[in-house]
Amino acid sequence: MAGSNSLRVFGLTVTAVLLAGCATSSYPPAPAAAASAEYNYVIGPGDAVNIVVWRNPELSMSVPVRPDGKITTPLVEDLPAIGKDSSTLARDIEQALSKFIREPVVTVIVTNFVGPYSEQIRVVGEAATPQVLPYVQKMTLLDVMIAVGGVTEFADGNGASILRTGEGNKQYSVRIEDLIKDGDVSANVEMKPGDVLIIPQSWF
Repeated sequence: MAGSNSLRVFGLTVTAVLLAGCATSSYPPAPAAAASAEYNYVIGPGDAVNIVVWRNPELSMSVPVRPDGKITTPLVEDLPAIGKDSSTLARDIEQALSKFIREPVVTVIVTNFVGPYSEQIRVVGEAATPQVLPYVQKMTLLDVMIAVGGVTEFADGNGASILRTGEGNKQYSVRIEDLIKDGDVSANVEMKPGDVLIIPQSWF
């Protein structure tokens, strides 16, 4: 599953880079508000989770989520964690531990946030440092641009677009140049999980 996800993400990123060369202003403007009030963070590979088992300190520890999306703790091996929120994972650990201890009470706290590949924000093209960012609730275009260090001198900031994978790869135009060079706050828009920000090169 992890391998197929990686291939899908790679294909999507390649497509985004190709699209960057022909970006136009024909896309509709990105909506200012996009975050969902019902959003819950779900665990992904690379996250770290702190597991606290009440009255059982020997079973309490911080563990990484492996690349295959599973965790291993004392008495519990290869428990899937990817795609679950902390409460769901805590209940799953309780169920697994109930075979060994009576009525376990477990709390899970995520301490290192990476998130699943499907929810990460990807920045490609003429960003100063193109990269993948973990999605954070209410994250905005400005937040993303600060994280990647702005754009290169060759960027067509106002020709940039957002490829919104959560809406069937619908594409929206954004005005990065107006936002970061002119301070036009009306150009700041919210991101959604899985967005790909495409910053093309200026042709003049």
